[in-house]
Amino acid sequence: MIEIKNLNKYYGKHHVLKDINLDIREPGIYAILGPNGSGKSTLLKSIIGLVNPQQGDITMNGSNVAGSHAYRKDISYLPQIAKFPDNLRVIEMIGLIKEIRNEEADESELVRLFQLESEMRKRLRNLSGGTRQKVNMVLGFLFDTPYLILDEPTISLDPVSLTKFRKIISEKRKQGKIIIYTTHIMNLVEELSDHIILLLEGRVIFEGGIEGIYRETGSSSLENAISMLVDKNGK
Repeated sequence: MIEIKNLNKYYGKHHVLKDINLDIREPGIYAILGPNGSGKSTLLKSIIGLVNPQQGDITMNGSNVAGSHAYRKDISYLPQIAKFPDNLRVIEMIGLIKEIRNEEADESELVRLFQLESEMRKRLRNLSGGTRQKVNMVLGFLFDTPYLILDEPTISLDPVSLTKFRKIISEKRKQGKIIIYTTHIMNLVEELSDHIILLLEGRVIFEGGIEGIYRETGSSSLENAISMLVDKNGK
């Protein structure tokens, strides 16, 4: 369970997160949506401790995460843009992550799934953007954790890899995981998500299921429904 109370984050005078309150306790897939600059990535980074909010509390399984790092063992994180040490080979990068987390994991199935066998000995600086994102996927799904936090995971993925991503997170949902992700692909949200959290200018303007957003807006299109809510709350 992740509970967020009165969370506020400032970058200088810029108020990025404004009194965020969320209760994420049921297993399932949670989509955090909103226009660029609405605070989505900052919210995810706050949960995993990469950003320190000035006000508010985040608790995981009843324990406040402030000043703690042990809780991160329960989280798998996939950043929007993976910044790898370019001189490392793919196989070395995977080994480094295992060493940092001090956990054993078998990457072979994920390597086969994303067809990375021929890339394992290549240096990361020599990989295409799409291949680097596949490596990012392997690292993000490498460990068996109860929480998965994925920031724009589908960036640079080709259609085949996107289908494989869908399969992975569908399986994770069946295993009872809590998956929190951001995306701009609305058909992905419609297909997979159990819960929508819509942010606008750092505030939550909608929280609920897809049917709820349809009822509130009277629209049968998720893209149109979100646009209507953004227009309504942006005035």
